[in-house]
Amino acid sequence: MRTRAIQLFLASFIFFTFGSLPVVAQETMPGPSVVASQHVTDAIAPKPPEFHEDMGSISLQSSNLLKIDAVLGIKDGLPEGKFTRELWQVTWRGGDPIDLYIIRPTKVAKPPVILYLYSYPDGTDRFNNPQWLEGVVSRGYAAVGFVSAYTGHRLEYHAPKKWFVSELPESLATTTHDVQMILNFLTSLGDLDMDRVGMFGEGSGGAIAILASAADPRIKAVQVLGPWGDWPDWLAQSKMVPEEERATYLKPEFQKSVAPLDPVLSLPKVKAESVRVENVETYRMVPEVCERKMEQAAPKNAQIDDFGDSRAMLLRMSSEGELFGWLKDQLQPGVLHTARPVETERIHHYPPAGAPAPANSLMAPPSSAPAGPRPSGNPLMAPPPSAPTPDNKPSTNP
Repeated sequence: MRTRAIQLFLASFIFFTFGSLPVVAQETMPGPSVVASQHVTDAIAPKPPEFHEDMGSISLQSSNLLKIDAVLGIKDGLPEGKFTRELWQVTWRGGDPIDLYIIRPTKVAKPPVILYLYSYPDGTDRFNNPQWLEGVVSRGYAAVGFVSAYTGHRLEYHAPKKWFVSELPESLATTTHDVQMILNFLTSLGDLDMDRVGMFGEGSGGAIAILASAADPRIKAVQVLGPWGDWPDWLAQSKMVPEEERATYLKPEFQKSVAPLDPVLSLPKVKAESVRVENVETYRMVPEVCERKMEQAAPKNAQIDDFGDSRAMLLRMSSEGELFGWLKDQLQPGVLHTARPVETERIHHYPPAGAPAPANSLMAPPSSAPAGPRPSGNPLMAPPPSAPTPDNKPSTNP
């Protein structure tokens, strides 16, 4: 019964349902122009004389962003509940306000923090799902959720035809800068353990998590699921790219603009002490050649999990007993981080555990240009009774 409950919970994580969190003790600031904490903006950095953002660099060192303006909109939670949730609006560039969700476990002083960045085109609905919220704060961890540039509410200030891939260099660079600015903001709050910071990223969010870890040593552990990357092959083959637009992204000038922001180049340089790369063979947004190149680029301390299908991934997650259990384990005090030079100890292959995912699942390609949210169909609610065991033989793929 317990295993079934975990499977149902994890299934709701992968194919999340849209729930709403009851607002009991809600605190609303007087208006959107109110700066919630002046010390937040004053303590981080003075306003630079001229705004500039370097779209060719993952580091903030060559950019001059605006000082952080932070407004607390809502603080809510259930009486005697497991968490409280804050919704902040933060800005450091003109015309690009970011909704930032901070979920804190109750009765935990200075909890460690995990950042969550899901793939384009996912919005913020997950951060309103009570099941997801309870899962991420288990064992006393705080969770911070947001969306990438050109995604969800951040599309409102851009021309209708622009989207994440059409503006790929900007999408990657600005969101990588956002991660570092969010860490600055969280540090200024003073009530989180910023010596124990992890990050989870899926799809495009996985690509950005890799870039951010290469730029910022404050991220101690990184877990990425189906990360986008290897841009020449990805742009040429990914089902995320509409065929009528593909030729534009294969032009030399576009390829040159995105080349410095390729996760394949940054993955060997990540500063995180623990790294986990997970790929699902049926996830058609990432071509197999891209998966292999990402795995080959992974540092020696990386754990690599190859899943034959999404059901195999779900069962592996169920066997770990909780949502993001591996990532939380890496942030425990006294964890030993050792390199794994032997391939059979680093790379784990999980054979397919069920029928191919149907067309309305997470692993299916979009039917047209991917401008809308993913369908919410859930083919993983009835996984087979036993979890697959990994086949740790070295991969024969190039």
